[in-house]
Amino acid sequence: MLEFERARQNMVDGQIRPASVTDWRIIDAMRALPREAFVPESKRELVYLDLDLQIEGRDDHKHFLLNPIMTARMLQAAELQHDDRVLVVGCPTGYIAAVAAKLAARVTTTIDDESLAQRIRATLPALGLSNVNVRVAEAAKGDLHDAPFDAILLCGATEVEPTTLYEQLKLGGRLVGAFATGRPQRVTVVTRSHGDYGARILFDASIPVLPGLERVPVFEF
Repeated sequence: MLEFERARQNMVDGQIRPASVTDWRIIDAMRALPREAFVPESKRELVYLDLDLQIEGRDDHKHFLLNPIMTARMLQAAELQHDDRVLVVGCPTGYIAAVAAKLAARVTTTIDDESLAQRIRATLPALGLSNVNVRVAEAAKGDLHDAPFDAILLCGATEVEPTTLYEQLKLGGRLVGAFATGRPQRVTVVTRSHGDYGARILFDASIPVLPGLERVPVFEF
């Protein structure tokens, strides 16, 4: 336990704070939440490293826990408020949803695998988090049941415009994700206004693409 606590503090001091993360709510939440509790035991020794950690999945359907720096920077970009309703898309461990739940009023998180969803449902209450709904859904579909949302976060990159997710934003709501529609990937905030959407590029990224948000191959003859 003490080893993980030291690793968590080192993550905050050596990764999060030097990455221009200045929102102390995020720093405090990531310092408090045991990141190791969200992954299988075989992965726990790797969970505080600066890497995107594969959880499980087929070669063509891989799920990843995003690295700590990307997690913190995307959460900061979302500017979550205490009364926000938030959708976290494609979250295989529940970790990003748990951090968001420390910042916002209500969080819905989706994953396309029932066994992963069941693991998340068991993990969150054990950590005292009761304001998260866990849904089984494809990444591109979001969650119409709890929509509209003040903020939507993508737990991976998208190679397509996630138009269905845009429609689940409230007016003034924002979606934060790494867009891999070109090179390099760019983390972008998309904000909904009356009859339109505005996009603001924040920084370059290189993270795995979310299953369900891949580019459809085009066959040429």
